Amino acid sequence: MKSMKNLQTLTLLPTLALAGVFISISGSLSPRPVLTGPDVAYLGSRLAFRCIAPNSSLPVTYELIRNGSALIATVADLQGDQTASFYLKVAATLEGSYHCKATTQRSTGVSNSIKLTVVTPASNTRVTAEPFPPVAYEGSRIELSCSVAKGSHLFYTWFFNRTEVTSLTSPLLLLTGNKLVMGKVAPEHAGYYSCMAWSRVKDTRRFSSSSEVQVTVKVYVSKPRISFSISKEGAGHRGNVTCWSTRGSPPVNISLSVDDTEVGSVTAARSLAAWFPVPMVPGQDTAVARCRVKTEAQELMSEPVTLEMVPVGGDVKVEVEYLYSADSKLTAAKLSCQVSRGTFPYVSWLLNTSGLPTETDVDSHIHPVLYHGALTDRRRTLVLAKLGPEESGYYRCRARDSYNDSGPWVESAAVLVRVTDRILNSLPPATSSTETAPKVFLSTIDVLTITFCCFLF
Repeated sequence: MKSMKNLQTLTLLPTLALAGVFISISGSLSPRPVLTGPDVAYLGSRLAFRCIAPNSSLPVTYELIRNGSALIATVADLQGDQTASFYLKVAATLEGSYHCKATTQRSTGVSNSIKLTVVTPASNTRVTAEPFPPVAYEGSRIELSCSVAKGSHLFYTWFFNRTEVTSLTSPLLLLTGNKLVMGKVAPEHAGYYSCMAWSRVKDTRRFSSSSEVQVTVKVYVSKPRISFSISKEGAGHRGNVTCWSTRGSPPVNISLSVDDTEVGSVTAARSLAAWFPVPMVPGQDTAVARCRVKTEAQELMSEPVTLEMVPVGGDVKVEVEYLYSADSKLTAAKLSCQVSRGTFPYVSWLLNTSGLPTETDVDSHIHPVLYHGALTDRRRTLVLAKLGPEESGYYRCRARDSYNDSGPWVESAAVLVRVTDRILNSLPPATSSTETAPKVFLSTIDVLTITFCCFLF
């Protein structure tokens, strides 16, 4: 019996030992401390971390630790269940991971962690460019950067001519980080650009704006064109050669060469045209002129033009075409004045014995008449857009040198244009006759010409 009691005692010893250990451990455990505070703060601002370990035995010592080992501050709680507050002025070096440690006489507890991000507000914001200054030809690349002297965790907003740039409003501009990239600039990209660097902490925003930077997009010049005219100057004559391009960005250098010898050169600062005087003598040997346009990126030559001064002469005649619509209705008549010789003919038209109303050089015995027509091709073509009996009659054209108002006229024979109600309302015949011409349907150019004439009326 005694041996049975000793055996039970030996069996309970391990259980009692474990219970003692459990009681000992339980008495040393304390609740885990809780750390609260901001996870982001502006540089130079003030913040507070707070730590509490409820129901801890007194006294409690709280330590604020950064990055696992750096002790920032220590606070003691002697009254119980008091929150330990750690007040800090934010510096760049305070960025990191924080936790607090609560220590009593019997135990030590470690809190949760808070990772603090220090935001530096932007300052001295400016726009930089590559290339600088931001001047480039169309199709080139321009990259603008929003640069700051100081700042971290920044957002960027761009403005073009003081309007915010977004991917929706400007799909051809690439916004990436602090950059605005124009992969292939176009003339519409020229203007004034600025940027704003800003940051946000909770509901507080801080901004820094740049001044404006002008972006200039140059347009490549087009192939130059050349023309020349002649004017009377005293007893002689002077040629006027015009060189111009239809597109491009000034300044450009424009020069004129005659028979491969440069005879003039100007720098056009605000336009794309230049004028050069050249001596001209009627009947002189011809010369070949070309224009050259030169920029820092291009050098282009015009087609050659022959400089000659041939007086008007030879035969002059009028050719007539009747124009029909698609439903075979007579619509218009086109009269062409063919001058066999002359570099600069001035053409005048007459109906019967009267000059047409566009004439300014009418002799005293010629009286203007009303008509429904318009002149094209340097007055060499007369289009009668409306046909009726009042347009019937004998048409003549005459020509003289445009640079000599008192020069002699060379006149064509009269050509009858006869329009009657029967002709207007009938289909064109298979062959030509004295009253009607062969069927000529309207081309696109004819339609546009007649439409323009009707618009003038």
